[in-house]
Amino acid sequence: MTMSAEVSTIHPLGPTTVEDWLAEDQPADGSRLELILGHLYMTPPPTGSHQHATFRLSRCLDDALMDAGRDDLHVLPGVGVRLNTAFRTGVIPDIVVVDVDVDHTSFEPDNVVLAVEVWSPGNTRAERDTKVAAYAGARIPYLWIVELPEGQPAKFWGYRLGQTVYRQEVYAEAGEVVMPPAPVKVEVPTADLN
Repeated sequence: MTMSAEVSTIHPLGPTTVEDWLAEDQPADGSRLELILGHLYMTPPPTGSHQHATFRLSRCLDDALMDAGRDDLHVLPGVGVRLNTAFRTGVIPDIVVVDVDVDHTSFEPDNVVLAVEVWSPGNTRAERDTKVAAYAGARIPYLWIVELPEGQPAKFWGYRLGQTVYRQEVYAEAGEVVMPPAPVKVEVPTADLN
């Protein structure tokens, strides 16, 4: 007796492509529209403390690049990165360091040397884990993560990409000055991030 079966699989990806995401208008109120595994996610506008930390980190990075004479690298806050077309993921990190001309609205992951995420309380654990895995899958060499717990010093993690995952090299939670992994030597006074 011969049996046949039809196997139906449900594709885990949402319907939105990276091209669809790029064609969307970003919200005028400062919210960010990101694409994760084919689904559009809207994050609320960043708070003042979030933007303060982003500005301070951008300045640290830009100063370090200038001191190192690296005019081939550029610090950009809040630009789109097309992490993976097959997995339909495009995000807007708080800061990136890129190695190409800055005259783009979004960047290929091959041109992103460092990504920085300043997590807000609204970022879920699943969103955080998915983004970190997407950055690793896109082979972005360095990743910094910052949390700003209310009434406490900033928490800072610095990662370097290993074979397939990030390896933590730096952690600070008490206002330390750290030298996280980066394309150039950079000191981050984490107490200044609050």
